[in-house]
Amino acid sequence: MNRKNVMFAILGLVKDNKGRGAKRWQLWRPTISAVMQDDFQVDRLELMYEPSELNLARRISADVAEVSPATEVVLVETAWNDPWDFADVYNWLYQHASHYDFDPEKEDYYLNITTGTHVNQICMFMLSEAQIYPASKLIQVSPDPQGDNPAKGTISIVDLDLSKYAALAARFSEQSATAREFLKAGIQTRNSGFNQLIDEIEQVAIKATDPMLLEGPTGAGKTQLARRIYELKSSRGGVSGSLVAVNCATLVGDGAMSALFGHIKGAYTGAQSAREGYLKNADQGILFLDEIGELGIDEQAMLLHAIEEKQFYPVGSDKAVYSDFQLIAGTNLDLRKAVAQGHFREDLLARIDIWNWRLPALKERIEDFEANLDFELRQYARLNNVHIRFGSEAQKRYLHYARSEKAIWSANFRDLNASVKRMATLSKEGRIGSRTVEAEIARLNQRWHAKSDTNNIELSRYIDEEQLSIMDVFDQMQLKNVIQVCLSSTNLADAGRKLFNISRKNKSSSNDSHRLRVYLQKFGLSFAQLNSEL
Repeated sequence: MNRKNVMFAILGLVKDNKGRGAKRWQLWRPTISAVMQDDFQVDRLELMYEPSELNLARRISADVAEVSPATEVVLVETAWNDPWDFADVYNWLYQHASHYDFDPEKEDYYLNITTGTHVNQICMFMLSEAQIYPASKLIQVSPDPQGDNPAKGTISIVDLDLSKYAALAARFSEQSATAREFLKAGIQTRNSGFNQLIDEIEQVAIKATDPMLLEGPTGAGKTQLARRIYELKSSRGGVSGSLVAVNCATLVGDGAMSALFGHIKGAYTGAQSAREGYLKNADQGILFLDEIGELGIDEQAMLLHAIEEKQFYPVGSDKAVYSDFQLIAGTNLDLRKAVAQGHFREDLLARIDIWNWRLPALKERIEDFEANLDFELRQYARLNNVHIRFGSEAQKRYLHYARSEKAIWSANFRDLNASVKRMATLSKEGRIGSRTVEAEIARLNQRWHAKSDTNNIELSRYIDEEQLSIMDVFDQMQLKNVIQVCLSSTNLADAGRKLFNISRKNKSSSNDSHRLRVYLQKFGLSFAQLNSEL
């Protein structure tokens, strides 16, 4: 089987635009020259042109057909705004290569760097050297004043020997390392399993547009990672739209469909205006659906259709809406078990499970604790415009406790974040001392270990004696259980899901948080108050 030669070239706005009529054949034009060579056959020419130069591109395409009828010409419209903007050009070429249907078993690829701006040429060289255009060689054509045919010129083919460009290769290794560090928020992690996970996510995030599934316990960092993936893709030109982050646990009842898929005006009572919905808002961007296992079966079916067809029907509409987004799903549930129990669609799981990573809990990455502690301190200092530091003995004491069996870290990085905020707020003159650390350790011990037994909860700590004296034992036990759930939950919605886990599936209420808030208010309590008591 004969292999095909495929050449990528950028239309030369000056050099390719020479001469009119028969005179043009007396002048050297780089793109025409490249297809006229006796010892090099171009089977397919991928000719990139700026939108304003379409007529010139068509003229060159017609001339190629005249001198080399066997050459197929594919006109490729570019989308960079400024051919002298390095980042703009590089990102466009990178995305073009990332989405091109290469077939290296049947085709050889060449990049003609004769035409285009210097920025165009440098970017094509870099992408060739990095093998973004796989197994590619560089082509450069030149005029030949001494030749019999002035239009023909000469051609040089450069097969890059990567060993000659070690410094450039090092630049790309550094670029890849920078992307990995970005995904880790600059935290110097040492856990080998986590580092391997980030390495793989970095490769997939840049190249793939398929759905991604992030699994792991609450507070393991799924939302933060999804945001970093979006920012990385956006910086490389992989997405042009927004990041739309949705906690599916808040999408319950009749409002779930409208929130996700939108509705038209008058679709239901109270729909006084149209709504686009989260899927439309994420067009050309990324839709992050956290706790996707909490979606209802009907919403799951419509989501599957939207992923596969890139279109869906808003509530009350018979007209499809188009939205091309990349899905990142997060869950702390075992979706395979949910499929077996009939709570999650098997076909949807198969569609979103192409790329699947489980983020480890904080306790599973205890060797990274100090690095994450430093990160949380820097974040607090940056957000509050202060300088915060640990005393040396205080830091040793805190780290010793944090790595011990007594430290449960049930809410993972949310627990760590809250702990750092408390210590930093209570620090004197920006220094977290031993007394502050000991008080925080006592607070954490009480918070975690008091949750394990309802009998440890003293209602008199939360409500006044007069109110307690008129409560039946039954009501007291119920309130104790509700308080226990609140203390073991990360937020009001999380507690509501646990307490109303059956009735919420029947959609008897559209807001678990509201139900729990109303119950607590009967006793003059709030979720925030309960969690600030410890």
